[in-house]
Amino acid sequence: MDLNTLRQFLVVARLEHLSRAADELHIAQPSLSRTIARLESELGTPLFDRAGRLRLNDTGKLFRGHVERSLGELDAGRRAVAEAAGEGFGSVRLASETFLALTGPLAAFKRAHPSVEIELHQMPAEEMARRLRAQDIDLCVASQPIRAEEVEAVQLSDEAVWLATPLDHPLAGRTSVSVDELAGQPFITARKGHWQRRLLDRLFAERDLVPKIVCEGDEPAAIAELISAGLGIGLVPAIARRIAARAPVAWIAVDHPDCRRRLTLFWSTDSRLPTAARLMRTTITSWNWITGDSQEER
Repeated sequence: MDLNTLRQFLVVARLEHLSRAADELHIAQPSLSRTIARLESELGTPLFDRAGRLRLNDTGKLFRGHVERSLGELDAGRRAVAEAAGEGFGSVRLASETFLALTGPLAAFKRAHPSVEIELHQMPAEEMARRLRAQDIDLCVASQPIRAEEVEAVQLSDEAVWLATPLDHPLAGRTSVSVDELAGQPFITARKGHWQRRLLDRLFAERDLVPKIVCEGDEPAAIAELISAGLGIGLVPAIARRIAARAPVAWIAVDHPDCRRRLTLFWSTDSRLPTAARLMRTTITSWNWITGDSQEER
């Protein structure tokens, strides 16, 4: 059971598809199949269910957790040695659902620490807890809770989420609107799992309603632009309202106390954060999320 075998197993476990895993690993599929078969033989039990589509079974999920933690510790050791050997601050790995809100602090960090390598990983919040435990990432920023033990958090901002409409929409002249009034309206939103979509579904579910969705996608930053084009309405956080000011849309308050976005920084307490990650954490937590500038640089 060598490190290469374990890394290949993690790719297959993530994709649950041999041919796609082989493509990502740049190896032949038969070779990858033999590697997984040898691993299962050595462990004495299957790690995948093969009835129809390949699926990681409960034993495989258990083993995956141990492999991720083991490889994470090895990588953490490598980074610690490089740092101790005087090779600078190294790198920091940051994950987020979207990086639209993070462009300011990231630019400030790069100005202050130009030699630090920054790795950005876009992923849903559900994946962040597992990646933190595996030490695949150092820090993550999410707009929804991350359910995991040994995770520490700092809330960065708590802001209103607005309803954006085209300028000629019947609601455009309103100062506020209730959720009931939005029933039947065409919504532009993110895909399931994204915080904007979860907020929309939750607000409507409380009223026993289902939102009418005419467009869902992977680019939340484009929502205001699509609304401006007259394709529908949508929920947009206050920070995006400032950043996307070029999009000519009407902004209306939603009359609901939970129509808000709470941005939170998470990191694992299970391992020692590298210096670069600690510096990044300081930059992000010191950022003024109201004015959009760095308190460190003042």
